[in-house]
Amino acid sequence: MQSLNQHRPMHLQQEKKEVLAEVCSVQIGETYFGVPITHILEIVGGAQPKPVPLAPTFVGGLVHYRGDVLTTVAMRRVLQMSEQQAAQDILVLEGEHGCYGLLVDSVGEVLTVSSKDYEANPSILDARRREFFAGAYKLDGKLLVMLNPEHLDPMRLDAE
Repeated sequence: MQSLNQHRPMHLQQEKKEVLAEVCSVQIGETYFGVPITHILEIVGGAQPKPVPLAPTFVGGLVHYRGDVLTTVAMRRVLQMSEQQAAQDILVLEGEHGCYGLLVDSVGEVLTVSSKDYEANPSILDARRREFFAGAYKLDGKLLVMLNPEHLDPMRLDAE
């Protein structure tokens, strides 16, 4: 019996090359999320952002950051989760319109993930949610849902 690969063109027989990426893991509620480390400038622990009256609901508040004022995005609000009263960690990211922070429950470790463990977003997600997520990686016993930092920039969220 002949192998099926013998009847396929040579370019289809080759397996896709494994690509490794480093991501910072964060936890929001019971879910583990990942952010590519190439987008992260700094991690600020134990942050208590100051509220901003009349700000859009996704704004978690303002914090002093290296002599500037940093707008934070409350990921629990973006993901429509209940509020957490404890101090949160901030991932400082640089976006098209400047620096901003993502408020997360806690920051984990930097992980090396493989393209072989990657799954694209499920087709049942609506267009808005598909923009927030960039697929998921299957890890030992859990999923790491990738966040799409470009779509979480406060200026971009405000325009939507």
